[in-house]
Amino acid sequence: MTPQSASVRQTGRQRAEPPSLADLAELVRAPAALSVVGDTLAGLAAARAGTAVPLRARHLLLPVASACLYLGGMALNDYGDRHVDAVERPERPIPSGRVTPRTALAVGATLTAGGVAAAGLAGGRRAVAVALPLAACVWTYDLVAKDRASGPFVMAACRGLDVLLGATPGRMRSALPAAAGLTAHTLGVTVLSRGEVHGTTPEVAGVVAAGTVAGAVAVAATVPSAARAAAPVGAPSVARTVAPAARWTTVAAAAAYAAAVLPGQVRAAARPTAANARTATRSGIQAMVPLQAAWAARSGSLGTAAVLAGVAAVGQGLRLLGRARGRAGVSIT
Repeated sequence: MTPQSASVRQTGRQRAEPPSLADLAELVRAPAALSVVGDTLAGLAAARAGTAVPLRARHLLLPVASACLYLGGMALNDYGDRHVDAVERPERPIPSGRVTPRTALAVGATLTAGGVAAAGLAGGRRAVAVALPLAACVWTYDLVAKDRASGPFVMAACRGLDVLLGATPGRMRSALPAAAGLTAHTLGVTVLSRGEVHGTTPEVAGVVAAGTVAGAVAVAATVPSAARAAAPVGAPSVARTVAPAARWTTVAAAAAYAAAVLPGQVRAAARPTAANARTATRSGIQAMVPLQAAWAARSGSLGTAAVLAGVAAVGQGLRLLGRARGRAGVSIT
């Protein structure tokens, strides 16, 4: 009996029982949502920099919208990969029979709808106008483009649009550099993730590592005037204090980003095995948070950078807990 036929039989036996919350959390890679909420926070920080746009309570729904769309995409990812996973990753929720394909599709659709609705509540029609193409990119990647040459570009577009979603309450063009930075990083991570099963190549891993260096330098070396971004008019003493603080926070966050992701990519370039590609992919996902913090600090939003530092700490704690329980790290594939 093949692994796939065994998986199908097991799925049939357990189909009558609803999945547990733990099974659903595994399906959507719940802890990985911490890597995406900073997209909208960085976008919002950039869009508000140097403007009089007030921060309203409803704007806090933007990270919620981002998380819903991301988690829905994870469910769709496993739905689209269910036949391949039955052979290559039979321990996942669908091939193991703990979650049915129909349930996974329903979870993905529900979370997508919830994400678009949350975006509408947070930013009205302008936010919906970004959330809808973002949702379309998520579905396109998971169900159509994932294994095609266009796949990494579609995934990268998801991150860029996610940053712009956060920028909808303010000046969206100010968030374009942050969107470009997260887009480029995501493109590299996704290209590298294609070697998680059969290995990558030194050339691919090397180019991705070079992109990481370029991305870190770009955000650290091009800090705009945090005095205009964060200091009130007529407060030059505050401006002189804030500008250096924002600059050094940006540099520190950019360094943390490079330190988190670059070693794994260099190892993958030296030994392009599947295990090294998986490790580099996981570190690339985790490094999203310090990169988001760097772009937020670049806009003068030290508060957002501090929040994202807390998110990074929580994520590290969850990873340590998962390792203690013998659980493997998450993947975007």
